[in-house]
Amino acid sequence: MNSWNAVLYSVQLLVILFVHGCWFVCVEVPSDTEALHGTNMKLTCISCMRREEVNTDTMVEWTYISIDGKEISIYEYNGEPRELKGPYQGRILWNGSKDLQDVSITIVNVSLNDSGLYRCTIKRHFNYEMHRPSVTEVKEVQLTVHEDALEDFTSYISEIMMYLLLVCLTLWLVVEMIYCYRKILKSEEAVQENSTDYLAIPSGNKENHSTVPVEE
Repeated sequence: MNSWNAVLYSVQLLVILFVHGCWFVCVEVPSDTEALHGTNMKLTCISCMRREEVNTDTMVEWTYISIDGKEISIYEYNGEPRELKGPYQGRILWNGSKDLQDVSITIVNVSLNDSGLYRCTIKRHFNYEMHRPSVTEVKEVQLTVHEDALEDFTSYISEIMMYLLLVCLTLWLVVEMIYCYRKILKSEEAVQENSTDYLAIPSGNKENHSTVPVEE
């Protein structure tokens, strides 16, 4: 599943505020569009209602459009959710909210053949005394099902950067160790050279070296 879409979806779901103490703000978030073979995939469809639209009768129809343009009705809501006969029967779960602003569904155990275009059609009939106008909204989700796990690009880059940092730190430690070793080695060589020079001086000269003349 696309990681950026997942982050965007999570952030948008968190942006829920109270209006006049009891009304929630409806946030129309986009649906994820990529799924892994054998997993469950939620197709998000949210149609926010205004305050004057609350007293309505809502009907929902989910349709699958194949690559060749063939339309197949796979699920509907008309007073209650109902599965339709066909290739998706027994594989769809209703994820809609009680107020029917969220009319999402979940496809269970998606396969590669489930890739394609899904259309969510929401029809609302207003319950006014004098007339019953209606409004229709259509949302589409282009689903792609992958056989193998998707690589999270951000995680991939982060992992590369982590390895590069570890390599740089390792090289830096090696260089520091070599520098310190060479410095210690030079100090030991200098001490050894001084000791060798001292031992090479004749005994009489050693006394002269050790005795400092004092001027009267």
